[in-house]
Amino acid sequence: MNTASTSAPADEPRWLTAEEQRVWRSYIEASTLLEDHLDRQLQRDAGMPHVYYGLLVKLAESPRRRLRMTELARHAKITRSRLSHAVARLEKNGWVRREDCPGDKRGQFAVLTDEGYEVLRRTAPGHVAAVRQAVFDRLTPQQQESLGEIMRIVAEGLQPAEAGADLPWLR
Repeated sequence: MNTASTSAPADEPRWLTAEEQRVWRSYIEASTLLEDHLDRQLQRDAGMPHVYYGLLVKLAESPRRRLRMTELARHAKITRSRLSHAVARLEKNGWVRREDCPGDKRGQFAVLTDEGYEVLRRTAPGHVAAVRQAVFDRLTPQQQESLGEIMRIVAEGLQPAEAGADLPWLR
């Protein structure tokens, strides 16, 4: 609905202008198509969805290729339940294993196995090529810089200010 008005009462929504609506819909379409494009590439090349690839990357970048499950959920921005399911699938493939946290009976680490690291190493070139083809090859260096700045601003604005925020990856 687009009924933009510059003098709307305080209880009225601030509707998007026609230009804002165009930008918003372009963003939604592009982000949906990009996620689908990356999912299809990773399913084809490695038999995993994009979110699983992101989990493997985060583990590979972590000291000793391990992270507490709660930290991994926070980085991936997914619920602990969804993470547990994903890690179970990655364990079944032999790419990740779980380890108990010493001194914390409830805590667990997700650990990237050597086999998981090898899958990531083999898959990364195709994934980078897909990202480059879908995004970076289409933009000038100035547009890339603008996109990065815009996404940082949006992400910063969505980060919770309070420690007890009700976020899915903290549940």
